[in-house]
Formats: sequence, C-alpha cells, structure tokens
Amino acid sequence: SIFMLQSVHACIVAEDGAMFPPENERYHLFVAYACPWAHRTLMTRALKGLEDVISVTVVHPTWRKTKPEDPADEHAGWVFGEPGGKPFANTLGVGGPFPAAYANNEAEPFFRSYSLRDVYERAGDTDGKYTVPVLWDKAADTIVSNESSEIIRMLNSEFNGFAKYPDLDLYPDGSIDDIEAANKWIYPNINNGVYRCGFATSQPAYDRAIVDLTKAFDQVDAILQKQRFIAGDKLTLADVRLFVTLVRFDEVYVVYFKTNTRSVAKTPSILNYLREIYQMPGVAETVNMDQIKTHYYTSHPTLNHWSIIPKGADFVKLLNEPHDRDGLCK
Repeated sequence: SIFMLQSVHACIVAEDGAMFPPENERYHLFVAYACPWAHRTLMTRALKGLEDVISVTVVHPTWRKTKPEDPADEHAGWVFGEPGGKPFANTLGVGGPFPAAYANNEAEPFFRSYSLRDVYERAGDTDGKYTVPVLWDKAADTIVSNESSEIIRMLNSEFNGFAKYPDLDLYPDGSIDDIEAANKWIYPNINNGVYRCGFATSQPAYDRAIVDLTKAFDQVDAILQKQRFIAGDKLTLADVRLFVTLVRFDEVYVVYFKTNTRSVAKTPSILNYLREIYQMPGVAETVNMDQIKTHYYTSHPTLNHWSIIPKGADFVKLLNEPHDRDGLCK
C-alpha cells in the first residue's frame, strides 16, 4: 500500500518498568483524516473514549514537497496545516489552489515542523516513507510506533485506566482467532486490494486485483447478511479495519481506483453495517469525507493531473439514515 511501507515497532504496555507505560496525556497521534490506516487509530481512540487522554494533530490532506528548499529532493508527502497561510497548487504546480489549512489542520504543536518527514527525522528515522499514523511519546520525544494494527491494539487494551469505555474490548481473547482469520483475507483483497487496483501499472495486474477485490466484497456481503459484524456478533478491531476502507469505497475507490464492479450504496447489508458503525458515539467525527476526497484526488498528479475533485452523491448522507442491523443478534 502507498500508506504502509516502513514501520517503527514498539509497544505501550501496562507493566512495571516498561519503556512506554500508559499515561494520561503523554502520547500524541499524528494522523490524516484521509488515510484509512490512520483512520483506524482515530476510530479506536473514539470508541474507547480516549480523546482527552491521547492528543491528535491532523495533517493537511494534500501532499506537498517535504523539502521545498531543496530542488533536488523529490519526496512528496504529508505536511502540517498552516492556518492563515497562502493557498498552493499540487506538486506539478497546477490544480487548486488549495487552502493552507482545512478544518482541524493545525500547526505541528511541539517543534513547529513543516512536514511529517521532519518529525520522523527528529526521531532519527531518515530513510522511511514518513507515513501516518504516528504514535509519538511527548516525554521521550520519539516515535513509539507507526504500525496501525499494533497501535489500535494498544489503544484497545493498555489505556483502560484512563478510558471512558474501559469495558469495551475490541480484541477479546475468545475472538482473536476469528478476528485474525477475517483480517487475513480482508487485508490483501480489500484494504490493500483497492490500492492494488488503483496503482496497477499493467492491465493484467489490474485484472487480477479487481477479481480478488470483487470476490472479497461479495464475501463480506454474504457474511453480513447472516451476522451483525465481520468476525461475529460483536464489534471488533476487524470491523474497524474493514469500515475505514468501505466508507471510502463509493466516493473515492470506485472512481479513482477503478473498483467499479461493486458499490456499497447498492449493497444493503454492507451499507447498513456501515451505518450502524458510523452512528456509534464518536465515530462520525472521525469521518471527514471532504479531506478524504481532497487527499486522494489532489496528491497524485500522475493519476489526476489537474487535481479535480469529483462531486459525488453525498455518501455521508446515506450513512446518517437509519440502519436495519437490529434484526441480527447482538
């Protein structure tokens, strides 16, 4: 995937002598509303009620050159918002102009970094891909992890002493096998499958990817017709991982990544599944469709030269309508 290429792995654990113990207001998330992997962490933070425990900075949705002062450095990626700053074009100098900050795109609060790359380099990582999410330790001034699947497990289990909803367990021992079995086919065929379609550089590669994606989409449909959530009768981290891809599907992937064999809006089981999760406390606030669309359609000039953002059919309006999932057992 374009978002997950280089990982930093450490763990927050509630144990005596831990290098990264859970503490109130010690940790910070750098995220993009746009990125599905970062969205996982925002969702889990909201579902557990950790908004006052772990602070957040949301980067600007449009990628820019991360070392603009060095003409020889071609890297483009996440930069921080500059409220009141000058509008700008895409990395080819066309499109837009895009505002220097959208809603909640604030300046980097600790070092006034220009780009997320600067944050990585401050932590000694100069050869990574500078991805979101980043879980930052404010006490040690370093990165704990940028691996979303590990961060969401930490948020689920290690901060219960501070969480508003400590009894919610999104990764219960009795369901781990079912959760991981779902992740095993959903990740390559759906989470990463949309990227395999969108960034395919040959027809055969696209053809393979779209077949895999379509089969997996239909498998999700079949499962959700029979049970309330993807790994059983309760919400788990497998649903968090699936939701963040499917909520982007119709507005972005069908158009931009050519995944037009299927549509969430035309698949009642999946649409109602997304509605139920979207309407859970705190989740809607993590879904910023404007910044999702702005990122994808403005950050890759090779795919969308002029950075035109399609209007869409207001998928979020569909998510606000009542769901029919109560008929399936909890």
